[in-house]
Amino acid sequence: MKLLRFILLMLLPFSVFAHEGEPHGEEAPATAPSTQYFSTEAISDKYELLLKYEHLHPGETSVLRLFVSEYATNRAIDSASIQVTSPELPGNKYAVRRLDKGIYEIKGIFPAAKAYSFNVNINSSLGPDLIQLKGIEAGKELPHDEEVADEKAGIAGIWLGVIGLVAGLLIMFLIMRFSQRKVNKQFVFFFMLMLFIPLNHLQVNAHGGEDHAHDDAGGSGTGSFSTQFTIPKETQFLFNVITEQMRTGNVAGSVKLNGTIIPSSNGQALIQTPQTGKIISLSVRVGQQVQKGQVLAVVEQNLDAATQVNLLTERNNVEAEYEAAKKNYERLKSIQDIAAKKDVAEAEARYQKALANKKLLDNVLSGSSGSSKITLRSPIAGIVGNFSFAVGSTVNAGEDIFSITNLDKVYVEARVFSKDAAGMQSGGKYMVESTTDPQKKAEVKLLSKAQTIDPTNQTQLVLFEMTNPAGAFKIGEFVNVRVFSDEPTRDLAVPNSAISELNGKPIVFIKDQAERYSISYITAGDNNGNVTVIETGVEEGERVVTNATYQVKMIYLNQ
Repeated sequence: MKLLRFILLMLLPFSVFAHEGEPHGEEAPATAPSTQYFSTEAISDKYELLLKYEHLHPGETSVLRLFVSEYATNRAIDSASIQVTSPELPGNKYAVRRLDKGIYEIKGIFPAAKAYSFNVNINSSLGPDLIQLKGIEAGKELPHDEEVADEKAGIAGIWLGVIGLVAGLLIMFLIMRFSQRKVNKQFVFFFMLMLFIPLNHLQVNAHGGEDHAHDDAGGSGTGSFSTQFTIPKETQFLFNVITEQMRTGNVAGSVKLNGTIIPSSNGQALIQTPQTGKIISLSVRVGQQVQKGQVLAVVEQNLDAATQVNLLTERNNVEAEYEAAKKNYERLKSIQDIAAKKDVAEAEARYQKALANKKLLDNVLSGSSGSSKITLRSPIAGIVGNFSFAVGSTVNAGEDIFSITNLDKVYVEARVFSKDAAGMQSGGKYMVESTTDPQKKAEVKLLSKAQTIDPTNQTQLVLFEMTNPAGAFKIGEFVNVRVFSDEPTRDLAVPNSAISELNGKPIVFIKDQAERYSISYITAGDNNGNVTVIETGVEEGERVVTNATYQVKMIYLNQ
């Protein structure tokens, strides 16, 4: 008898829900009726029409809203010429007025409470078309919330009954399995009695600080296991939800290489002083654009006593030689009529050499203090980098004072592993993309194939040249180099912007109807940086969301 009571308890239908922190909404069928408006839609190879309206009072002027979009892309059709007639009312005229981009208002009278249809003659940049909208029911009342709730409760009761029956059969099977004896008549009587117990169910809910989502405007709440959800047409136009109709096409295969931006041959210069000294003037500031040969700084060289003595001695020798050469040249010049031309020429050459040596020494030495000034000039045109020296600072010989960088042209050094070597050899086009910003891309030119191999990991170093006038790519930045093959393959591919993730798995959003979307888990193939080959999950002809994917994902999660 205790065993029968236990079975009786197990067969009572109840639901226990325990959750912590996750948003959730009330379960509802995907086709739950809207409590705010009626709608009907129609499509052609060019246009998608959606008509929304509330209760239409027979004999009174009614207002309906028509949403016009391109079928393949879901773009709102603006400035379209639209004429609306009804085959049931040949003499009636319906006024059409543009409200917003892709949204038009239709006004007219429906004399009787019955079903009507519209013939929509539309002409826009896509071309003319004639589309019929059916099922416009005048006089029909919108369903109330109570009716929708009763319908949901009825469906839930049916499911609970099925679950209770399956659970009872399973328990009876287990008891028979382990007891190794037949069930007596009393047991069968109690079991049959359980099948006729009213299916009242008890819900025990344990909550842990989570947010509760509500049904959307159309009344179609989405549960945890639902893959379909609703996006009102107004929201689609607001977020610019764009789709692309999938077609099999040529997809260029690619090999991805890891690369680093490095300066070009004349792309970076380190400014150093050849002698230890003190900075006495700075002519530039950080971030300033400088030209080749422009004065950057002046460094005064400080000399010790021994060096000063040597320099002064050398100065005296140079000046003495200069004076002697000058006097000899002037003397021979005054008697050049009787002097030998050879002697005059030698005296002139000696004088010019002494003069050049004197000028050179004067440039090295300044005054009688025994110090010399070194002028530092920019060897290239570019931007002045950071430096930590101020006027009066002492710098050592060979120490970097600052750098000049020119990003108009940079090199990309990429590493090629052995498995990618074959794809590298057959490459016809090369693209560089940033690892942090996929939108930052540029085409590069192969400058030099591998000449050396890194002994640590046996990778080949390949050098590319990239024109970078805006300075978008910086020296030292990590990038990906895409090597595109000359021989494309025919595959079904979607733009990378269409792919999102849900629970760690790649998904795309597919537009099924005017306001109905669904998620599809995909198996992704090769990715060439622009598009990804889809192996499973998307069929040809389906419309996949390619723009505003993040907003669509948030709408799905909130429902």
